[in-house]
Formats: sequence, structure tokens, C-alpha cells
Amino acid sequence: MAGDTHIPDRAERIHPSIKKQLEYKSPFDYLLFTGDLTSREVIDWLNKLSGRVLIVRGNMDYLPLPRNRIVDIDTWKTGLIHGDEVHPRGDTMGLTRISIELGVDILVSGHTHSPFIKTGVKRNILLLNPGSLTGVWGGGGGSFKPSYIILEAEG
Repeated sequence: MAGDTHIPDRAERIHPSIKKQLEYKSPFDYLLFTGDLTSREVIDWLNKLSGRVLIVRGNMDYLPLPRNRIVDIDTWKTGLIHGDEVHPRGDTMGLTRISIELGVDILVSGHTHSPFIKTGVKRNILLLNPGSLTGVWGGGGGSFKPSYIILEAEG
């Protein structure tokens, strides 16, 4: 899971060491991207990492991408959104509401530029945010450290 690269608007590229790590660990069963990639080149690179890439449109994207995606991964119904529809950014209550509306067990979102793993207000919902793959400023702050999530599930 990754998102918020903002290439070339806020970052020139993904750091070479992060690219190398992700390329080494690929191919991934699924690659979920939370939007704000802002360039087609990022999509081309993501497609090299997995045969199942799901991407949503962020508030800074002008590419023809969906606003949300839902995919069944093993026994979990997983939703993917950018997160700009939640105020304040990353709000647990707002993300839980969207999870319920989408009927998902796991909701992956971005927009905060800070990674987090939380449970929803309803305990059976997992909220994941991979942060920004380039670590760029996010309009409302951010961690300023490049981040992503690799989720491994067994059983």
C-alpha cells in the first residue's frame, strides 16, 4: 500500500532506496495506491510491481481514476479511498462511517501524508494509511518521511 507521491509537483522521484526495496519484494499479490500520484509515470512503475494494481483518484489527480475501489482479498472486503472526503484529515469517526457505507472490513486511505494503523469506532474495522511514498508536505502537514505499508496475511 502506498500513496501521495505528488510527482512531479512536490517531489522529483521516489527515493532510489525505497524503489529498490519495493522492486526487490515484488511481485505483490495486490498493490493498493491511495491517489495523488499526479503523473502517469508512477502508474507505469506500479504496474511493474504487481499484476493487480488498484488506484483511486486523489484531490490533486487529474487522471481518469475512480474515487473509490472495493476488492475482496482472501476473506476481507477491502475498500480504497484517497481520504480527502474526511474532515479533519484521518478522522477515525469519518473513516469508520465510510467503511460502513462501503461495507468493508478494511479501509485503506491516504491524504494525511502520515502513516497510521487504527481500528474503527466499530472494533471490527481496520483503518490503514500508508502515508506518503515520497514523504512530501501534505497541505495539512504530514510526517515528511517516506512511508508505505506491506501487509502480509496468513490463515
